[in-house]
This record gives sequence, structure tokens and C-alpha cells, in this order.
Amino acid sequence: MPTTPDVVARYHAAAESGDLDAVLECFAADAHVHDEDRDYRGSAEIRSWREGVANRFTYTTEITKVEQVGGVHLVHTHLEGDFPGGVVDLTQRFTVSGGLISDLEI
Repeated sequence: MPTTPDVVARYHAAAESGDLDAVLECFAADAHVHDEDRDYRGSAEIRSWREGVANRFTYTTEITKVEQVGGVHLVHTHLEGDFPGGVVDLTQRFTVSGGLISDLEI
């Protein structure tokens, strides 16, 4: 099984601990995030996205599987928390360039 890229592991650790600055350090300045049918581009929009995610729900994340398909890292995660339904399994699609996340699709 492929290993989780270092920057993706750092992203998950920072998100889990609530360290917004450390989360943002994982992204390229012109990165793109697609989550819940919305797009966020660049540091300011990604900051706003993470602030919203962090304040809406409390949840834990467990990485259950990592795959690499071409240049994309598929990170399968299991979330449990106080969001509607309480439990969800997601596949996060990370593209990494120059050691930073350039694209994240959830």
C-alpha cells in the first residue's frame, strides 16, 4: 500500500489538532480546494473554508487507506462527529506539487 505523502500527513495532523496556520502551510499559494460542491482558490479562500469547517462541527478523522493513481493521492478517511448522520467515509483526492498541496477534492 502506498504511504501517505508527508504534506498530506501534516495536513491531517494539523486539521485534527485545530492548528489553522499549520493547515495553511501545507497548501501552495495558488492551491484549489473543492468541498461540498464549492471551490476555494488561494490562501484567503482556503483559510475561510477551513475556518468554516472547524467551527461548524466537531469530528475525528481516521485514514483507512491510501492509494496513488497517477499523480493523485487518494486518501480514504472515516469521520465520526456531530454533523448530520454522525458517520461518513470520504475519499480525499490530493495533488501534490513541490512538496505542497496544489489541489484537494473532497
